[in-house]
Amino acid sequence: MSTDIVHDTESTKQEVESAWSSGNAPWMIMAALVVLLCIYVRVRLLSVPLERDEGEYAYFAQLMLRGVPPYLHAYTLKLPGAALMYALFMLVFGQSAWGIHLGLLIVNTMTIVLVFALGRRLFHPSAASIAAASYAVLSVSLGVFGVFAHATHFVVLFALAGILLLLRALDNGRSTILFFSGLSCGLAIIMKQHGVFFAFFALLYFLWEQKKCLPAEWRRITRQGLLFVAATMIPFGVCCLALALYGSFDKFWFWAFTYSREYVSIRPISAGVQVFLEQFLTISRSSLSLWIAAGGGIVFLFADKTVKNARVFTAGFLLFSFLAICPGFYFREHYFVMLLPAIALLNGVFAYSTRNFLARWDRGQFPRIIPALLFLLVVSFSVYQQREFFFSMSPETASRKIYGGNPFPESLPVAHYIKEHSSPNDRIAVLGSEPQIFFYSGRYSATGHIYMYGLMENQKYAATMQQELIKDIETAKPKFIVQICVDTSWLIDPDSNTMIFGWARIYLKENYRLAGVVDIFDNTTVYRWDNEAAGYTPRSDSFLYVYQRNDS
Repeated sequence: MSTDIVHDTESTKQEVESAWSSGNAPWMIMAALVVLLCIYVRVRLLSVPLERDEGEYAYFAQLMLRGVPPYLHAYTLKLPGAALMYALFMLVFGQSAWGIHLGLLIVNTMTIVLVFALGRRLFHPSAASIAAASYAVLSVSLGVFGVFAHATHFVVLFALAGILLLLRALDNGRSTILFFSGLSCGLAIIMKQHGVFFAFFALLYFLWEQKKCLPAEWRRITRQGLLFVAATMIPFGVCCLALALYGSFDKFWFWAFTYSREYVSIRPISAGVQVFLEQFLTISRSSLSLWIAAGGGIVFLFADKTVKNARVFTAGFLLFSFLAICPGFYFREHYFVMLLPAIALLNGVFAYSTRNFLARWDRGQFPRIIPALLFLLVVSFSVYQQREFFFSMSPETASRKIYGGNPFPESLPVAHYIKEHSSPNDRIAVLGSEPQIFFYSGRYSATGHIYMYGLMENQKYAATMQQELIKDIETAKPKFIVQICVDTSWLIDPDSNTMIFGWARIYLKENYRLAGVVDIFDNTTVYRWDNEAAGYTPRSDSFLYVYQRNDS
């Protein structure tokens, strides 16, 4: 069995050897230097404060490590794969932002290797080097919030592994490898629902490559196709079974599917187009030269005959990578991480095709060295654009640069105060979407609603969610309640149900006393605790109140 992009055994051997030949040395050296630079950036910023998505995964992982199943006492519309990855990181490296981001560094390095492997298989070692270097820079960039351990990094890791295994299975026809390809794609899905688009791409590409064997081998093709589909369903099936055994399946199904359908139906396509254009311009600005080079790669993909055998694969991969960022038309910055492997491959196409073009005029070292130097210039421009972020910003400053007035650096002191003034059995509540406070403090949430966004959305479950939260807090009587007065922690719109604010005002006044005020400015944060808090009035637009129960 063969495919358009797979070579026979002898040519594959030559290709592996050529990756380390003198002709490819400039490309390999350049890629290695760029990757090492990006690893340095990640190491320097390992202790960057967790943002709220990270806080969610970390809190879920913390609960799991304590024996509490997902969705039972904390709710999310995301599948549990990312939290499982966090639990692994925390087991190995400890329960800290540093340990979580070290886990991300390892995942990112593995993904870079997979991008290189895919580029070498599709094109040439020189193209693979450029693709790997491009992905390293793009995936750490400011535009996609690359130093934060979002689920999209894990989706890409397992999706690329599955796709590479698929190509290997197409090469030798072994059903065992095809099974593991499907299994890996299934793992990409439980990392985040968006991973299903990569599984669809893998299946469709498998069928595309098998069309030449029809109708003679339709039974084998059907059998192997069903095997792949069954393998992709195994991780999700195991997840459902485990949650059913632990008694949290109903909550899981509601949040991950019933409510999730409402969530992705809120924004119309027309609004989504505008959001995409705005987000794309913002994201591409931090690595503009690499995105421009990817545009050139699209042109060469169809103009350069030397890459025509990988044309269908690359175009299809780009399309389904784009579809992966589209659900709900939110186009959040970190969603674009799922598009980056395709963009990196196009950078490889651009450099490789440039090399081929120059080789027609000069058979010496010129076409091998000049494109590598030009691409190094392209990468250098991207690094220069982000030089402060790469080389001088402290982790706290980097958090503020990316997320503005969001209280991510402030969550650590707030959690520390709560931890010092409470016992491990005390419950706390956060009126806002800052689950990292639960993780840092090591205290259980009084309610499963650790995000307030669903409560503010114009969807049919919003009022019920608010009533559940109110009942949970009144029943649990948490020792501390943190009130987040930051717009991005609520995302209130004109159609939001604001019942919860009236309730909170009365409930806090009757049952709690002010224990702390955190006032967030652009360049500094003011903390006032205990007696000093009572007489302090916040002067910024972003601040937090920490309340302690009167009878505690």
